[in-house]
Amino acid sequence: MAESVRTVRPASDLGAASAASTDRSPIERAIAGACKRIAPLWPLKGFVAVNPFLGFAGRPFAATCAMMHRVARVDMLMDRAFYREALRTDTIGDEDLAAALAAAPRGWQRPASVAELKAELARDVATKSKHIAHVASVAEVLDSLAGGDRNASRTAFMTDEISKWCAAYFDDGQSAWRLPSRGLRPYPAWRASMRYDRNAEVMGIARFRALVDELPEEPSAAIAAVVERIAVPARAIEEYLYQALLDISGWAAYAGYLVWQSELAGLADDTLVQLLAIRIVWGYTLFAQRTDDAFSAAWRDAMAEAAAVPQDERLGEDRDLCVDLIVHDAYERSYQRRLIGAFAHNVEQTSAPGAVARPAFQAAFCIDVRSEVYRRALEGVAPEAQTIGFAGFFGYPIEYVPIGNLRGNAQCPVLLTPVFTVCETVLDTSDAENAHILRLRRLRRRVAKAWKSFKISAVSSFMFVETAGLLFAGKILADSFGLTRPVDDPNTDGLDPAVIRHLGPQIEPRVVGDRQTGFTDEQRIAMAEAVLRAMSLTANFAPLVLLVGHGATTVNNPHASSLHCGACGGYTGEANARVAAMICNDPLVRAGLRSRGIEIPADTWFLGALHDTTTDDVVLFDAAGAPNSHREQIAEVRETLERAGARARRERAPRLGIDSDANADRRIRSRSRDWANVRPEWGLARNAAFIVAPRARTRGIDLDGRAFLHDYDWRVDGDFGILTLIMTAPMVVANWINLQYYGSTVNNRVFGAGNKVLHNVTGTIGVLEGNSGDLKVGLPWQSVHDGTDFVHEPVRLTVCIEAPLRAISDVIAQNDTVRDLVDNQWLHLFAIAGDGRVSHRYLPHDGWEAV
Repeated sequence: MAESVRTVRPASDLGAASAASTDRSPIERAIAGACKRIAPLWPLKGFVAVNPFLGFAGRPFAATCAMMHRVARVDMLMDRAFYREALRTDTIGDEDLAAALAAAPRGWQRPASVAELKAELARDVATKSKHIAHVASVAEVLDSLAGGDRNASRTAFMTDEISKWCAAYFDDGQSAWRLPSRGLRPYPAWRASMRYDRNAEVMGIARFRALVDELPEEPSAAIAAVVERIAVPARAIEEYLYQALLDISGWAAYAGYLVWQSELAGLADDTLVQLLAIRIVWGYTLFAQRTDDAFSAAWRDAMAEAAAVPQDERLGEDRDLCVDLIVHDAYERSYQRRLIGAFAHNVEQTSAPGAVARPAFQAAFCIDVRSEVYRRALEGVAPEAQTIGFAGFFGYPIEYVPIGNLRGNAQCPVLLTPVFTVCETVLDTSDAENAHILRLRRLRRRVAKAWKSFKISAVSSFMFVETAGLLFAGKILADSFGLTRPVDDPNTDGLDPAVIRHLGPQIEPRVVGDRQTGFTDEQRIAMAEAVLRAMSLTANFAPLVLLVGHGATTVNNPHASSLHCGACGGYTGEANARVAAMICNDPLVRAGLRSRGIEIPADTWFLGALHDTTTDDVVLFDAAGAPNSHREQIAEVRETLERAGARARRERAPRLGIDSDANADRRIRSRSRDWANVRPEWGLARNAAFIVAPRARTRGIDLDGRAFLHDYDWRVDGDFGILTLIMTAPMVVANWINLQYYGSTVNNRVFGAGNKVLHNVTGTIGVLEGNSGDLKVGLPWQSVHDGTDFVHEPVRLTVCIEAPLRAISDVIAQNDTVRDLVDNQWLHLFAIAGDGRVSHRYLPHDGWEAV
């Protein structure tokens, strides 16, 4: 596995070493440092969870909270009313407060007792100012002089103008008319556009075009010139540049994604620096407008305050922040206390495992928290079955090219880069028939594109609505009742239903254009061995083994891909599951595995499947190709999966506001077809734990759909290579998901996507909230809040691993990314002992403490 998959360093780390090198000037180091703090934002077509604090992984969580507060007035914790409610409902107990108080660093200003801590918690902190941060921008100072009048806000106007231009420049196919200067890099393209854009001058920014034109043409030089002219103190330059990027954090994050993608291909990319130059030059044009004494005095005061910003990571005299951090730690400890208690109770209720009989069938699911609910339901209706947890791309880092496309989707975690290319084809047809189907799909797509262009063009759109509008009444009604989709499924548009039923991956090696597709014999054997060992599935195979990917069914949902499989790059896991099953059924592969010590019985058959997390239906693929001896069992398994789905739907129904009655199935399925539903499912809300252990440790525990479950048996992991892989890939991805939900909950304005009802898609890239403003990042408010209360509980990920302490410590010591996560407390790490109890907590920098 490790030889087949190339792990990519996060973009926040790429270039970090060069940023610190001595051959760079101070301004270049400041630019690199500011850009490093921006987490990437994936576009809507492959929207994946991203840790919004990725650029701060090298700092402790508490220090980052302090820095974000003092530099940008951005909060990373809930308000005190939230924690008081948790205390009132006994979510937080006195033992949790006492433990958090005892664990607080000695340098913090902290209460002396639990009683004093509660008294502090009862006091609300004065509302924090939203302007004049410790490191203020020009626009913020101007806004403060305007008395906070939104209509006079220069920050809002500047953000709107930059966002409008970015939407045109980065547009990925939505606009009918393209920006003429798209062939240039962002900063020169923006300068070219501004020569003809009089909007800023109409709004009172005198000589805007001339001011832009007189600055250097090279982005870094322009930034350096502005920083010198407005006299930003040397020690505050990086913070000033970062504060500037926060004004356009959404577009900055998308630029960070483009940088990430370029670096995956080994290419240098300065898109984010170019965008920073646009923002800094915009600020300078505002600065040049004011020469009056009031502004000059305010700017001098702001820069004096910026020069005094502490450069260390201590919390200083901020007692309120220390109290908030301690209470938040107690909130997280309350969940850990309950989780540890559940493990202990399960040990007491479960007898020591004996010899494991051959399961009736096995089903490997993605580690996604939604799978925990379904796995528990499946085990409830089929106790003789065995379920397994593994990353949903099933170890196959593929680029999957849909039929009729030249390029495909990266069906693997974004931390990895695809190694293999797999093309979609119509199975069991000749090359000539495939070619005909391909030509027909392309023709239909061209016709559909021409029809759309006619409907939305500047002239014909008016005539079209007047003459043909009423003809769409039937379509609107059918869409409203969920009988049809508002638009064709982009995965199957242009294909006949009979063809769609026979689509599948082509794994045979072929040369398509200039690329090798499929797998050679040796690659199949090597990948199958690596994947089965990583799943700890090397013996005791059942007659039927299901490899179950997952996806979601929704309509009219810009963030639909956020409900798909994060391990598959924001796409469904169908392709990976089918590829893995096909390879494991290959007789040549089985013979090769036999020579490597993995004996798959002759009567074992693998099937790919897909779990629809919105409806809890499971579809089996390629069942027609199974041996006749398995047909009856496959029919029985289908019935079992349906009963499990019904049980899972009944469990999920109350949280969706649906009664767990006979109508629950119908109502849950109807949500997936309702184009007006802002919450077809809860996604990964409430995720809180990542458990790496044999399923026997958690089977019998109701984890309430809050845990990522990864099967792992350290006893068959001789060199702990599998443990290393789990901690450096799935654990990191789970942490990204966890912190995205965390950020979208604690501060949706900054780290989330706002109100879903107000979203407008721009450039097919992302969404705006309304018709202006910055590109939104993170998750919509409706993904974490039900309209009355928070559904997601903002806790950092609790990781529990069953493995020797030394082995876990070695992985931490040998991997910078993992070490940053655990030592800087971006997650909490625990060890599970051989008896199934949680035995030790990892203390940052100090090793292990017995629980």
